[in-house]
Amino acid sequence: MKRFPKTASILSNSLQRRLNMYALAASGVGALALTPPAEAKIVYTPTHHVVGKNGRYKLDLNHDKIADFILVNTYSCNTDYCVDILSAIPSGGNGVEGARGFLSIPYASALKRGALVGPKAHFSGRLMASSDSGQGTIGRWLNVTNDYLGLKFAINGKIHYGWARLTVQVLGGAFIKATLTGYAYESIPNTPIIAGRTKGPDEAGIKEPNAALTLPTREPATLAALAMGAPGLSIWRREESAVAAR
Repeated sequence: MKRFPKTASILSNSLQRRLNMYALAASGVGALALTPPAEAKIVYTPTHHVVGKNGRYKLDLNHDKIADFILVNTYSCNTDYCVDILSAIPSGGNGVEGARGFLSIPYASALKRGALVGPKAHFSGRLMASSDSGQGTIGRWLNVTNDYLGLKFAINGKIHYGWARLTVQVLGGAFIKATLTGYAYESIPNTPIIAGRTKGPDEAGIKEPNAALTLPTREPATLAALAMGAPGLSIWRREESAVAAR
């Protein structure tokens, strides 16, 4: 009976494992390389628009000529006092980040730069600021500079998140002046956005590579050695011994 060299039985299991790994790499990693995941992308629009007494501004985040939100500044006076109310009114099923406060008033949150706007937030806000020359002021947007509205809106039935940057001042006679200086939204549905971020991809949309799929850089040389036959196996064994001795 012909007997095979002992080295063949020693190497077979190790070689099989390596060949299996390369088969997995060829079918899995190669396919991933052909179909890269979509990256989060922020669409930013700089602007400068003042919403003054009885002014309004139709905020169209994705420029489809449909107002997603309306900034409304309602000012009125009587013989005793003047009142100015600044609101962010969502259209349809859209929403402004915020919560109901005292007397169930739907306050809109004034977010700071770096705040995360996404699915975990509450979008029941509306009132930004109110000034009454007889009763005082209420709201989260009283005399703020470059704060952010957190926004949720739909594009083709899918939810997107965005922000609008405003500076709001309460002036004499209860007059409120709001200045919109920019807005942005995340183009990938259901992906959070960071308030103030104007370029993508956003950290919230970046997926880290799977370390388990990372292959050693020296392995292609090993396959080349196998192709050489017995001399290649001898070279491969010497390389493995050198690695083990390190």
